[in-house]
Amino acid sequence: MALEPPRTLSPSKASAFTDCPLAFRFAIIDRIPEPPSPYAVKGTFVHAALERLFWDHQPGHRTPDAAVEALEAAWIELQDDPEFVALGLGAEEAAQFKADAEVLVGNYFRIEDPNAVDSVGVELGLEAQLGDLMLRGIIDRLDVTDDGELVVIDYKTGRAPSAQFERSRLNGVHTYALLCEQVLGRFPAQVKLLYLRDPVAIVATPTEQSVRGHRTRTSALWSAIERACEREDFKPRPSGLCKTCNFQHLCPAFAQLSLAAS
Repeated sequence: MALEPPRTLSPSKASAFTDCPLAFRFAIIDRIPEPPSPYAVKGTFVHAALERLFWDHQPGHRTPDAAVEALEAAWIELQDDPEFVALGLGAEEAAQFKADAEVLVGNYFRIEDPNAVDSVGVELGLEAQLGDLMLRGIIDRLDVTDDGELVVIDYKTGRAPSAQFERSRLNGVHTYALLCEQVLGRFPAQVKLLYLRDPVAIVATPTEQSVRGHRTRTSALWSAIERACEREDFKPRPSGLCKTCNFQHLCPAFAQLSLAAS
């Protein structure tokens, strides 16, 4: 019996299928519960603080002190977040968790001056129908330059990728460029990944050709997902990600790797 494909495709789902189709099935199709990731929860926390910085403060008032206030407000809200509660952090661990988030937010000011940008959207949800695919994404921030050009901003709380993997990490942001083209009628002049841990910005300049190419690749990926659902054929893709995968106990490839290592 064929499996039901997901109703929408987002950058995170696309990345999950590309990384490992079998893990994608367990998480997205079968919806097997996973323990919360402290890295993901911290990312949500930092995103919430930066969102507040831009929502609550006009240009000229987006200072490091204002960012600390935004982080404190986000911290209070985080205490009731089920995923944060499920981490079960002790007092010392929670203090370290918060202190590291403060470092990340502080590093943001080393990448750009928030008072020098004109933000027209924060946590902006966009969706577009591409054939039988509903493509969906949430843009961390959408800016407009003095020349009226759009700039897509995506915050990252992990390490910046090596040059070898840089292109793959831009795939999600190129999805946002495609969504802008479909929903807003034009693609952005730039897409930026702001890696707060390093801190560094990785910048790409979309073109009509690159957006068209990404649309083709996205449609092909969706076809592959539909085909895998129809055939119930989701193959594992062993990689370094296997070390932290929550589905090791269900994966035949991981079992084989474990036997080979023993």
